[in-house]
Amino acid sequence: MSSTDPQAVRRKRPAKPQFTQTMLVLEAFVVFFATLVAYGLRVADAATVWWVGGALTVVLIVLAGWVGRPGGYVAGSVAQVVVLACGFVVPMMFVVGAVFAAMWVFSLRVGGRIDRERAEWDAAHPGMVGP
Repeated sequence: MSSTDPQAVRRKRPAKPQFTQTMLVLEAFVVFFATLVAYGLRVADAATVWWVGGALTVVLIVLAGWVGRPGGYVAGSVAQVVVLACGFVVPMMFVVGAVFAAMWVFSLRVGGRIDRERAEWDAAHPGMVGP
């Protein structure tokens, strides 16, 4: 079968970056809401709370676009540690950070496994995958 064959399977976007990007964007929203909580609790000067929380939110969104590039997954893993460390300011962030760190590891492992299985299928079925 050729790639123009109507029965050819369309090439799918890699799962690992898709899963990790989703996690980082969702985490950015949670960090923004945690910033609102920190502001409401007056845990620090308002400007400090907004600068730190806003910067971390923006960093997470930028990292979402950076995964899949060299160092992107490592930077995302470092961001998980930073979000977890936010628990020293807002204690509930220990729980939230741990949940997101677990989902990050899950996304890395399962996304990688799905991509490997897709590559094996593609190799076993040459000419079946379209552009």
